Amino acid sequence: MMSKKRAIFQEFSDNEKPFVSDSVGIIEKSSNDIARSTAQIWLKALFLLIVLIILVGGLTRLTDSGLSITEWKPITGALPPLSVESWESEFSKYKQIPEYKLQNEGMSLNEFKFIYWWEWGHRQLGRIIGLVWFLGFVSLLAFGKVQKSWRFRLLLIGVLIGVQGTVGWWMVSSGLTGTVLDVASYRLATHLGLAFIILGYITWFVLLLGRSESFLLKARRNAEPKFIFLATGLLYLTFLQILFGALVAGIDAGRSYTDWPLMAGQIFPPDLFYLNPWWRNFFEDPGLVQFIHRVSGYVLFVFCIYSWFSVRKSGNKSLKFGFNLIFAIAFFQMFLGIITVLYAAPWEFAIIHQFGAILLWVSVLRTRFITKYPPSNILST
Repeated sequence: MMSKKRAIFQEFSDNEKPFVSDSVGIIEKSSNDIARSTAQIWLKALFLLIVLIILVGGLTRLTDSGLSITEWKPITGALPPLSVESWESEFSKYKQIPEYKLQNEGMSLNEFKFIYWWEWGHRQLGRIIGLVWFLGFVSLLAFGKVQKSWRFRLLLIGVLIGVQGTVGWWMVSSGLTGTVLDVASYRLATHLGLAFIILGYITWFVLLLGRSESFLLKARRNAEPKFIFLATGLLYLTFLQILFGALVAGIDAGRSYTDWPLMAGQIFPPDLFYLNPWWRNFFEDPGLVQFIHRVSGYVLFVFCIYSWFSVRKSGNKSLKFGFNLIFAIAFFQMFLGIITVLYAAPWEFAIIHQFGAILLWVSVLRTRFITKYPPSNILST
């Protein structure tokens, strides 16, 4: 009697005997290989788009363009102004917000167009990402039966992308009223943090799809908890550092103190906790925000060194390479962060620093994956 056809992306439970196959990926060699290949290409395309929108978002912030579009129109906003009247209408709306009144009063229409195109491009990328996810998800469902756990995972990406759009407007809306010139830093941190979470999920799913079911089952049994602990610690610390970096960017705190290793010639920045209530200082005091970002960076780097020393005697070459790569990127990030501070955060250094955060995040995720699923033929002894 023929066995029941296996659903694509189906995983084995720990009690199920694995089907031995020479295929690469969670979908074993079958008529559903097209669906598996499609899923990998689709997720990699989403990965590249998410990286691009993070960088474009950073440049949008660095050019003070994020508040140039004062309305949220997910569908109709896809079309930019196409006439002189439309441009004048958009410009008149911008003139009503604090950023124009307090910082850019007298700006010409051409100058407004420059910042408008940056923000429009950023939002347009978000629409493209949503469309690419939707088309890919529907296509995979059409190819064949998707195992329930994987259907939820792929749907989760789409839900998070939708939430990200809402969070983006929540962030922008914070800078449209009152007397503030920028968006709320904690909302910016939430927006950027969610982008890295989405990127993290996509990275993990791509890594899973790059291995066979039998490999994952065998490798997971050989995982060493101490290495998983180190990689998990790096994951949490890296994400925390990314959030602190977003808080720095949100209030331009990187330009407040341009000496290192001291701040204004002393260990602690002057006038700590001068804002009331006290909790506002963690989001709005440039000195304290930059100080926290520096200290968390030191903690992350020290933990990178500790992890690197802990793994260097391992016989797992893939694992050693992963931690070597993390250490190298972390060192580059810290060096670039210092240079960025010393030169008062020019946009060129700032955007490279943000790209370095992406590289570090992905490399930590990749190494975390290797610690959980170590290759069996090169296990440490």
